[in-house]
Amino acid sequence: MEKLKSVIPETLKHKIAESTPNDLDSTCSSLLYFFQNFPLFHKMVRDLTDPEMALCGKNKEAALEAKAKGNECFSKRDYSNALLFYSQALRTAPTDVDDMEKNLVATLYVNRASSLYKLELFLESLRDCSRALILSPANAKAWFRRAKANSSLGNYEDAVNDLNVSLKMEMSVSGKKQIQSELNMILDQSGMRSSPLEKPNDDNSDELLQTGVQCVSTPTKGRGMTSFTDIPLASLIHKEDPYAAIILKHCRETHCAFCFNELPADTVPCMSCSIPLYCSVQCQVQAGGQDFSKYVNKYGFLEDLSDDLEEYIRNVTTLGICSSNTEHAAEHMHECQGMHWPAVLPSDVVLAGRILVKNKQRESYGGVGRKTHEIMDLCQNYGQLSCESKLEFHVYSTILLCCLQQFCPSKFPLCSEMTSEIIMLLSQIRVNSMAIVRIKYSDSKQPVDYDATSCVEQVQVAQAVYSGGSLFNHSCQPNVHAYFISRTLFIRVTECVAAGSELELSYGPQVGQWNCSERRQILEDQYSFVCQCSGCAQLNLSDIVHSGYQCDKPNCNGVVLDKLVTMYEKEKLKHFKGPNSLQGYMHSGDDISIVARKVFEQTGYDNCFDLEHCLSCGSFCDLQASQETIAKSEIYVRRLQHAVASGEIPTNIIRDALKSLDILRKVLHPLNKRIAEVEDNIAQAFCLVGEHQAALDHCQASVQILEKLYGENHIVIGNELIKLASIQLSMGCKIAADNTNRLIAIFSRYYGLHADIVFPPLMYLKRETCKLV
Repeated sequence: MEKLKSVIPETLKHKIAESTPNDLDSTCSSLLYFFQNFPLFHKMVRDLTDPEMALCGKNKEAALEAKAKGNECFSKRDYSNALLFYSQALRTAPTDVDDMEKNLVATLYVNRASSLYKLELFLESLRDCSRALILSPANAKAWFRRAKANSSLGNYEDAVNDLNVSLKMEMSVSGKKQIQSELNMILDQSGMRSSPLEKPNDDNSDELLQTGVQCVSTPTKGRGMTSFTDIPLASLIHKEDPYAAIILKHCRETHCAFCFNELPADTVPCMSCSIPLYCSVQCQVQAGGQDFSKYVNKYGFLEDLSDDLEEYIRNVTTLGICSSNTEHAAEHMHECQGMHWPAVLPSDVVLAGRILVKNKQRESYGGVGRKTHEIMDLCQNYGQLSCESKLEFHVYSTILLCCLQQFCPSKFPLCSEMTSEIIMLLSQIRVNSMAIVRIKYSDSKQPVDYDATSCVEQVQVAQAVYSGGSLFNHSCQPNVHAYFISRTLFIRVTECVAAGSELELSYGPQVGQWNCSERRQILEDQYSFVCQCSGCAQLNLSDIVHSGYQCDKPNCNGVVLDKLVTMYEKEKLKHFKGPNSLQGYMHSGDDISIVARKVFEQTGYDNCFDLEHCLSCGSFCDLQASQETIAKSEIYVRRLQHAVASGEIPTNIIRDALKSLDILRKVLHPLNKRIAEVEDNIAQAFCLVGEHQAALDHCQASVQILEKLYGENHIVIGNELIKLASIQLSMGCKIAADNTNRLIAIFSRYYGLHADIVFPPLMYLKRETCKLV
């Protein structure tokens, strides 16, 4: 990429840098002409698309080598490593080749099922046996292994059927004896229940959507969503599957490439390339790729089988899903033809390719032939892009078009018009795609025994375009909340919304999370607009104190602002009409008066925000000295953070951090967010060393600050209350029930009926607090 950019003539670079959407036909034509006469470009395209050069193709020799290593580990009872090698072999094994007269992939599934069984992962073992039988229904070993897994799960009726089938197919006398012995043992047991073969990926909630939502044109933001009726608190107002989506590269080994849920031990690879991994056959088929059913061996039933047993075999060995009937078939189909460009190009470029292919498929099914960016009907920001971004868009669009030509030359002609279309699509993706996130736990375990030391964060796992979801405009003080279950987007109101009100979600930054200057900078860099939402246009307590310093004057609780914050808050004064214009959730008038008396009590505001002067008493404060003091204290805070991450907390580390906290309290304003963060770090450290009362005190101090910054019912407060309730539970405090009820109410506001699904610690806290009552 860098080599290509470096050889482009400077005159053409300048032309691209100055281009507008109307100039794209000319700039793309010039770049295409240059690349067509440049050997390095053609070599790059060949490297990306030539099946012989592809790094992601199937390889029988590599699969057999990994299988042999797996067998060696299994014989040594090293089942964990055996599992890894069998999974590696499955990823590279061609589906239509045999090994010792047996289907190689089916054999690998059976071998991995054996490892999973030894590791007591019985459901995963069951699923692998079922996958082996889809490809090789006459595999007696697979039926026997499936019976063992079903028996361990308590599915005795299925286990008996599995063994009866295995008994019919086994040819050796010793094998039949082993099967009969197992069958007799299971027949002596009682209790039967069923277990699903594949994990469901889709939400089955039948919650009704609120219908009082419409798209309108707004004076300052263009199109947006508004309510034409009153909408009650926590109502679900939007549900949508993505127009197209792609897993991010850093999550390919940990999350399903289709549903984006965390991968189980029994991963399912693509049938014809080695890039994506899936959590189930259903996801693998729905992703497009090559159809799993293409490789299913047709099995003629044995003559002496009963009708019931024939039906049982049919149910187990029939896939029941065909990719040609799925809406998502285009997502991976054009990427697994022995190429590896999806593994090399950036995620948003590959996502653009998926959207293009999907649109071309729709045209072939009778849709109207229109330009992609017109079909998507999304806003774009090409004119506001940096010179470097414009050049990258031109180069990547040309490369992507050449790659797509290998998939279908007739639908993707190498011309300036098609390249321009891709550039506009990339511009739309830049400002309209959404990051699909998942909850991540620091110890990589599900929170069965969640506690306050568990670090919980939201991790971006995928990028998707939602044509309906993109119509919701941004606000730093949103009244709706977006979240994901599998790949489906849900949007829910977080407050009662009056008819005619605009429905706004957060594109990332929010009041309380960052100050106004940071929020605006992030939004301008990523989305090319200057935020004028209520949080950025009007004075509020959070933005004033978020990064504020303590006044040097004794007994003054006023705030001193640095240069950048002062500049943004001065701009807000243009819209300030007195205390009554403050945001509704900032209801504590006493706090506002103490912090910024000059702003909220004087009639003239021109000189209120004097640099390095207290907004309450007007005293001068030396911020440079304060910042130097903070820098020294932060050294010990960082040491504490590293110690918490390692799980080993020496006494002197906590002692030094407490001293740093005292210094920060003297220099920073009491509601500065940094103090809350350090209080939280210290609370985690005390939890790790078993000093729960000290942990409780610091956790409460952190929550009290965050409540002022975010408001008492914000989702951030819910996350903090989980820590607080966990500490109280460990101490046996009955007040944990009150905090649990409060956080349940907050999570219900944001997630409704999905709260337990999105955040599993809620179920643990509910169960444990019930024991205290």
